[in-house]
Formats: sequence, structure tokens, C-alpha cells
Amino acid sequence: MEQLGLEATADVGLLALFLQAGLIVKIVMLGLIAASVWTWAIVIEKIIAYNKERRAYNQFEDAFWSGTSLEKLYSTLSERKTTGMAAVFVSAMREWKKSFERGARTPVGLQMRVEKAMDVAIQRESESLEARLGFLASTGSAAPFIGLFGTVVGIMTSFQAIAGSKSTNLAVVAPGIAEALLATAIGLVAAIPAVIAYNKFSADSGKLVGRMEGFADEFSAILSRQIDEKLQSRPAAE
Repeated sequence: MEQLGLEATADVGLLALFLQAGLIVKIVMLGLIAASVWTWAIVIEKIIAYNKERRAYNQFEDAFWSGTSLEKLYSTLSERKTTGMAAVFVSAMREWKKSFERGARTPVGLQMRVEKAMDVAIQRESESLEARLGFLASTGSAAPFIGLFGTVVGIMTSFQAIAGSKSTNLAVVAPGIAEALLATAIGLVAAIPAVIAYNKFSADSGKLVGRMEGFADEFSAILSRQIDEKLQSRPAAE
């Protein structure tokens, strides 16, 4: 009996379990492994991207509040691709300049157009920050159930083996049970990091979007004052 238990244990290696699994269970395992690999690829990409965004936000805020003129800052940033706060700033300044070039005379309408331009830029940047987070959410919620499906199939295989051999010997049922548990384990390995990563990156994205919205409010107030000054001085000049 002891020898039989040792032989059964020897056959329950991870690779052996995968190779002896049925086609459906193999497909489930491969799908979960692929989802896990893609999850970690997204995690690494997001860590790098969010750290880069934070540095860009800090650099822009330092430049914006350093006393540099808005025209000079806009001229510098408009010549290259911008993201985050810089993209919001460029969008607002572009609309502001276009409106004055076309002879805008209504402060309310001009203010609304500038704020709308910033809202669109924030929405676009928010979508970029949240890209591929949906996959993490889907993996975190679906992977355990997909693994459970593999578990059910593995247990069914075990019962079929018992019925075929007319024996409940451990050597007969162990491979199928272990195969079933392996599918569950892979499902959890894919799901747990995905859930943790989704929660973290969702919070990080929310903080970055909040910083953009805060800057948009501050910049809107600055532009509002400048719009009033320009529109008030125009009749005197004319």
C-alpha cells in the first residue's frame, strides 16, 4: 500500500498532470496561463507608464508655476507630443488663441469653449491611462470560474476512471483529482494578481485624472482673468 502511494505521488508532477489532462482541461490551463502572462505584461507596462506620467506631471507643474509666460510655455509644448497636464494646457491655449484670432467678443462663450477643450483633453488622457485595465478586471473576475470549469471536468474524468476500473484505489483517482486541482490553482494564480493590479492601477489612474482636473480648474480661472483683461482693453484700443 505504501509503495502504491509513492508511485501515485511520483506521477503527480505539474508537467505530468498537464500532459495527461484531457483536451478541454489543457485548453483551460493554456488559456489561464496566457491570461496570467498577459496580466503581468500589463502590470509591468502600467508601472513604467504611470511612473513616467507622474514625472511628466511634476515637471510640467514646475515649469507652469515657475513664472514662465503662458505664450512661451505654449510655444515650447506645442512643438512636441504632449500627455497629461501638458496636453490639457496645450488644448486650452490652442482654443484660446484661435478664438482671439477670430475676434471673440463674448467672454462666456470663450470661457465655455476653453473649458470644453480641456474636458475633451482630460477624457482622452483618462482613456489612455485606463487602457487595458478592463482586461485585468475581466481576468480577475472570470479566471477562478474558468479554473473551476477545468476542475469540474477533471473530477468528471476521475469518476469515469473509477467507473471504468471498478476501483476506488488512490492510484486510479489521484491523477484526475490532482489535474482538477491544478486547473483551479492556475485560475487563482491568474486571478489574484489581476485583481490586485486592477485595484491599484484604478486608484493611480484616478489620482492622475484628479490632478489634471485640479489643474484645469486653476488654469480656467487664470484664463478667465486674462480673457476679461483682453476683452476690456480691446474697445479702448479701438
